[in-house]
Amino acid sequence: MSTPAERYQAAKTRNAMARTQLFAFENTLSFELDPFQRDACTSLEAGKGVLVAAPTGAGKTVVGEFAVYLALQQGLKAFYTTPIKALSNQKYSELAAVHGSERVGLLTGDTTINPDADVVVMTTEVLRNMLYANSETLDDLGYVVMDEVHYLADRFRGAVWEEVIIHLPTEVKLVSLSATVSNAEEFGAWLDTVRGDTDVVVSEHRPVPLWQHVMVGSNLLDLFAGDVAFDEAAPSGPEGGARDFYEVNPELLELASNEVRLNQRAGWGSGRRGRAPARRPQETLVRRASRPQVITALDRAGLLPAITFIFSRNGCEAAVTQCLHAGLWLTTEDERRTISETIDGATQEIPRDDLEILGFWTWREGLIRGFSAHHAGMLPTFKEVVEKLFAAGLVKAVFATETLALGVNMPARSVVLEKLDKFNGEAHVNVTAGEYTQLTGRAGRRGIDVEGHAVVLWQPGTDPGAVAGLASRRTYPLNSSFRPTYNMSINLIAQFGQERSREILETSFAQFQADRSVVGMAKQLRSREESLRGYEKSMTCHLGDFREYASLRRDLSDLEQRASRDRSRFARSAAEASLEALRPGDVIDVPGGRSQGYAVVLDSDPSREPRPTVLTIDTQIRRVGVQDLDGPIEILSRIRIPKSFSARSPKDRRDLTSSLRNALQEKRPPRRGSDRGNGLHSSTAAAEERAITDLRRRLRAHPCHGCSEREQHARWSERWLKLRKETDRLAGQIRGRTNTIAKTFDRVSEVLAGYGYVAPDAETGLKITPEGQKLRRIYGEKDLLIALSVENWAFDELDAAELAAVASVLVYQAKREERGLRPVLPSFGLESSVDIIIREWSRLTDSEEQHRLPVTGEPELGLVWPMYKWAQGRSLQAALSGTELAAGDFVRWAKQVIDLLDQLAKVRDLPEGLHGRCVRAIALIRRGVVAYSNITE
Repeated sequence: MSTPAERYQAAKTRNAMARTQLFAFENTLSFELDPFQRDACTSLEAGKGVLVAAPTGAGKTVVGEFAVYLALQQGLKAFYTTPIKALSNQKYSELAAVHGSERVGLLTGDTTINPDADVVVMTTEVLRNMLYANSETLDDLGYVVMDEVHYLADRFRGAVWEEVIIHLPTEVKLVSLSATVSNAEEFGAWLDTVRGDTDVVVSEHRPVPLWQHVMVGSNLLDLFAGDVAFDEAAPSGPEGGARDFYEVNPELLELASNEVRLNQRAGWGSGRRGRAPARRPQETLVRRASRPQVITALDRAGLLPAITFIFSRNGCEAAVTQCLHAGLWLTTEDERRTISETIDGATQEIPRDDLEILGFWTWREGLIRGFSAHHAGMLPTFKEVVEKLFAAGLVKAVFATETLALGVNMPARSVVLEKLDKFNGEAHVNVTAGEYTQLTGRAGRRGIDVEGHAVVLWQPGTDPGAVAGLASRRTYPLNSSFRPTYNMSINLIAQFGQERSREILETSFAQFQADRSVVGMAKQLRSREESLRGYEKSMTCHLGDFREYASLRRDLSDLEQRASRDRSRFARSAAEASLEALRPGDVIDVPGGRSQGYAVVLDSDPSREPRPTVLTIDTQIRRVGVQDLDGPIEILSRIRIPKSFSARSPKDRRDLTSSLRNALQEKRPPRRGSDRGNGLHSSTAAAEERAITDLRRRLRAHPCHGCSEREQHARWSERWLKLRKETDRLAGQIRGRTNTIAKTFDRVSEVLAGYGYVAPDAETGLKITPEGQKLRRIYGEKDLLIALSVENWAFDELDAAELAAVASVLVYQAKREERGLRPVLPSFGLESSVDIIIREWSRLTDSEEQHRLPVTGEPELGLVWPMYKWAQGRSLQAALSGTELAAGDFVRWAKQVIDLLDQLAKVRDLPEGLHGRCVRAIALIRRGVVAYSNITE
């Protein structure tokens, strides 16, 4: 029972809490906040920034929603940023439902809704562009929420997150929402450095327990022997694994062991001696369940709805087809009616002629039965319908690629992983612990499910212990991918000048991490410098400077070793030359090897390393190589070899050996010119011998040479020298890591200066030229190439449709298998424009290689024909005819082409008429399925 004092204190705390904004916000919610959510919100209301790291599905976004609430209460603006447009669309719908569509806007590059609203949802790139443009939209901005902030580790787009964090006005409070990362404290410390007071709130607790299973055939087995859920499966230590703490299901271990023995008996993985093993599938004791059987098994176990992750778009579509052919039905009559109405309402504006190529009818049939695919190749409208029906519980099974796990809010009761390896565009790689956590984190719907379930399908060669290891380590380090780009650099120089820009870049998380690693290295450096001072003291000699004496000894030793190597090299070269000079009939004396003794050369060997064939004096046929000699071989005499001589004939060999003995007894002279090269003299060797003699003289004359403790001092000097070399190497590593970002910026600036985009300035170091101003408003991976293309008239003399086609060259990225020969382009104007772009790209990459910078990606022509046809008004089917491009991919790339054309239209001082053609090209592209979106304004 509590004391009166405790009850008084509790009442006082409740009264204080009732006066907070958090109390009012919590009253608007239908659930009670978790401790980590309350801690983060409390810090936010106290005027601090927050970093929240928690598992997928734990409810991190509540903190972001509280930031929006605070902004509205304080009369300020709030921006909610996301990494992908689909998540932006989803968040916009959620916030508009809470605060009203008149107070919420959306900006995703190709969609603009109410941009001046108090709350604007946007992709992170849009906010970055606003910051560089000093947009008026930033006025009165109070809070920025960065959802999925761990995206800054992405090697292609991650730098954008750091740019935003660095450049946001200091008065703006930042809310960073991240997956569980192992170095959250390090990331938080950096945020504290660049953004001011930032609290780090970490939670590894899942509100819905996650249970791990392996599906063997159609049977669902627990991964662990006991009742081990998500929170229990990971040890406290970063290096441990679940199998070190919890017992893996013995039934799975026995199955794996039996399969190993089966394959050993079958000879899998081994071949005959010296031969590579034949490639054939491993044998298994288990017949793998088909995709329809897996869904049926989950349905029987009450584990639907489920997301099955298949790391292939074709695999996702094939799964839907397989379920259709298997006659799978997961919906009731009422659910089918609701699904049908939803589909018809969402797709009524899509042209009927395009439905066939969009795969509409198969997609519709699957949805009505309760299952669907979900991947980036689908039309955005189709994906949004799938997400809506799945969230409503009407679709029970979704076959998805891993992009679904990157932020789209589609929680399920179960998650299935078909494989634990994937193709990353270059090679097949294993799924990491972080990826496994991200994927399985979708299992378990808060407020709906009591528990979630992660299911791995048994494959031949599955290691249950390895699966347990993935399930146990669910955190991964957040490492910066930041590097200065051309656009970033020129915008920094425009606003701050060269020197201030370098200082700003040194505040990046990339440099922060590099500097932190330098701290430990610097500690080692200090320790070694101390040891060096101790060694110097121990080798001090009262007769003179022992460091000078040790230097002479070291120089002498190095020179003697080098001279020895040179002599060996010279001897080998002379031996090779003498062997090459041998001719049939030459009599020689072989000093060593199997051919030792007198011999006559039968034939020379023209190979790279000469090995002439000889007949020894004991009638043996041998080969003589450099290894048999210790210097050039001398020709003693010469005999004539009969034309009828056969090395296979014992009599011929005996007769020739007799001639050899006679020549030696008679001391017949060798052939003329046979002694050429044997008297080679190396001037280098002579110089080395003179230098060695001089060093020995100086060594004996040095005062320390007569010291009685000379050898003891010498041992200390050798230790000093070895440690000095190691210390210098460590210091070089530190220099390499110090100011790495600023050094890259300097190299980028040199490339820009080479093109005349920046010029020297007495006050700021560098300033932007009029040519460089165009680059400031061009964003993308090929930003400088785009600016160079504009400058070199690549877009002149093109009509609007041709302009749309050539713009695709600068944004499209073909898959590796799609690249091929250059196609014939639709018009002469396009051919000329592409020639200019490729010429500028070639020059640019030469400059980048010279300045040790990553090279700009090659222009891709795979979208030229589809975009040209589409811009000319052709149907989607006609535009995609003859290509492997999926309709959803075409729409996605078309929107990126629109984004680029929109950027170009806003660039100042464009060539005459280009602005108008950009606007017309956008209008030609933005039609039909490209224009359609089911987001309601």
